Amino acid sequence: MKLYNLKNHREKVNFETAVKLGLGQQQGLFFPVELPTITPFELSRILKMDFITRSTEILSKFICSEISKEELYKNVKIAFSFKKPLKISINNNISCFELFHGPTLAFKDFGARFMAQMILSLNKDNESFTILTATSGDTGAAVAHAFYGMKNIRVIILYPKGKISTLQEQLFCTLGKNIKTISINGSFDDCQKLVKKAFDDRKLKKLIGLNSANSINISRLLAQICYYFEAFSLISEKQKKNLVIAVPCGNFGNLTAGLLAKSMGLPIKSFIACTNSNDTVPRFLNTGKWDPHKTVSTISNAMDISQPNNWPRIEELFRRKQWNLKELRFGSVSDDVTKQTLKELFELKYISEPHAAIAYRLLFDQLKKDEFGLFLGTAHPSKFKNTVEKILKTKIELPEELQNRANLPLLSYNINPSFKKLKEFLLDK
Repeated sequence: MKLYNLKNHREKVNFETAVKLGLGQQQGLFFPVELPTITPFELSRILKMDFITRSTEILSKFICSEISKEELYKNVKIAFSFKKPLKISINNNISCFELFHGPTLAFKDFGARFMAQMILSLNKDNESFTILTATSGDTGAAVAHAFYGMKNIRVIILYPKGKISTLQEQLFCTLGKNIKTISINGSFDDCQKLVKKAFDDRKLKKLIGLNSANSINISRLLAQICYYFEAFSLISEKQKKNLVIAVPCGNFGNLTAGLLAKSMGLPIKSFIACTNSNDTVPRFLNTGKWDPHKTVSTISNAMDISQPNNWPRIEELFRRKQWNLKELRFGSVSDDVTKQTLKELFELKYISEPHAAIAYRLLFDQLKKDEFGLFLGTAHPSKFKNTVEKILKTKIELPEELQNRANLPLLSYNINPSFKKLKEFLLDK
């Protein structure tokens, strides 16, 4: 698999290098030179496969020039060794596709665990890596648990202090060992800027073997393509003809993966890019002007991102496929409307959480009579227990994964958004 740097098309690397580097020169994202496609006949064949076999088949289209299909299958089986996604009917033409049945109760488990297996598989020389990543909530836990206890890998996770839920924090800031967590006195965008500065420091990058596990890493993105095929396999033939998927968007990796699935030949009619009040992309799609505002805190904190990393990949995909960006549906939802939507879903006997509620709201508002809609459930409602309980006035039981960590002491460090301070931390092995 060959990939090129979106900021310098002359920089081309193979899959192994892209996984290990994370970002290219000038903080450029890697993107596939070839976009594999499948025929309708082949689609019919792979939709009949089980989730692991099908996921291996899909991923092999991208990377089997470097990894045998047998080894890839083994890695996928380990990475996705948890309960597969579930489709839950909400009403006659809308269902929730729940992606939060992994070990950290969020969709990020798919990408993070696959990336961990890829690094293990490709690291034949037992090189040492420092994985530096920023999180607005769920990425941190997924990455921490995916790499926990791995030899020669140190993980450092930055997150905005006081701007993720208490239980999100407990899930990844209580592990210790090779997992280090730093709360930053600022926003997620401040955390993301620090990560990018670290990648710009070539000497530092080489010295500590710097890598990132954000959705900027191509391995995470490719893994997420797989569950869109799973979603398609779970719906009826009639529903397949006019499928619309609403995606809660933060860094836009999830939507990028869905669009890559469509580019392969998965006949999804349309996507809805769903954001909260941090609405840089909806405003851009409406006006054509890229104008990020200061990030604001919301109850859907994983989406509190004003400068989404993966948007350049979406623009590149639309350019390459000659699609029209005007055909991408979009919208943003305020906290007040999110709260009301959670109540509406509860009346329909479904307990959701703020991120999925935003996707449901926009799907419900934009779905046409002849269409079938899926909205992605990206995190278990218990991760936002305090918020959801307060809004719905009901109790949420904690799953075992959270019960085990809820009362453990936090092991996080705290710094201001200073690259000098971060660099000192990174060099202090």
